[in-house]
Amino acid sequence: MSDGLTDVVGHLEALAPMVIVRPKSGDDVEIDPADVVSVRELSHRPVRNSEIRALEHAAALAWPGTEQHWHDGWLLRAGSGHTSRANSAVPLLFSSSTEVLSEIVSWYAERGLAPWLALPERLLPIKAPGVKPTRVLVRDLSPAPSVPGVALAEVPDEQWLRVYARDVPPEILTAVLDGALTFATAGAAVGRGAVTTAPDGVRWLGVSCVRVAESARRTGLARMVCSALQNWGAEQGATRAYVQVLDENLPALRLYESLGFRLHHRHRYVRADSLVAHA
Repeated sequence: MSDGLTDVVGHLEALAPMVIVRPKSGDDVEIDPADVVSVRELSHRPVRNSEIRALEHAAALAWPGTEQHWHDGWLLRAGSGHTSRANSAVPLLFSSSTEVLSEIVSWYAERGLAPWLALPERLLPIKAPGVKPTRVLVRDLSPAPSVPGVALAEVPDEQWLRVYARDVPPEILTAVLDGALTFATAGAAVGRGAVTTAPDGVRWLGVSCVRVAESARRTGLARMVCSALQNWGAEQGATRAYVQVLDENLPALRLYESLGFRLHHRHRYVRADSLVAHA
């Protein structure tokens, strides 16, 4: 190779003995592993910043906490500290900027909460690495036959909460803004579905809280729950679905990819007070 660096974009087919990348057109490209400087996973198709903002808007409505406040393009959410999604500020309008971070810090301090920012990639020039790196995966939805053996309810019952086994109050789980909710139970597996509408008019199904009791894992129950939630979402008029999965949760990533979900964008959490301190 020359001293200059060259990008190769395509599907990674092999890592050894040679790295093989299959581009969208043309022949496969073979690269000596010693010549690889960096590797970055890209979205399945080009994604505009406006699409990221629209999806994040729908997702914020689906997990809004119990208190919300708009401040100069940011949606601030609070939920007594239960879950990162329900207790973070997300930039959702084109007018969002970093000039209001001090006010965001004060808003959360008044509630005794850490001032976390939920930062989708590319929307703001903040380079802090943050925590909980997360992949947002999406897929299209279409009507499908109902899934037998999965019960749907408007609120989580005792069995659902027992299987979910997380310290998240029902008032956080059942919060949604201008949308619809369902809670799926299939024996020892549960999941939550929320349908909300993005500013561009797309109705999104958000799949979350998918848990399977340890004794029943790898038996297909999670797939049943996800399929039932997708069918319900399509019935509610959703045309696309998304999941938010931590980078480190490899079993969940494998499950959702096997269900046809593909990378749309990433986000992470950064404390606003750490940015103010270094401003």
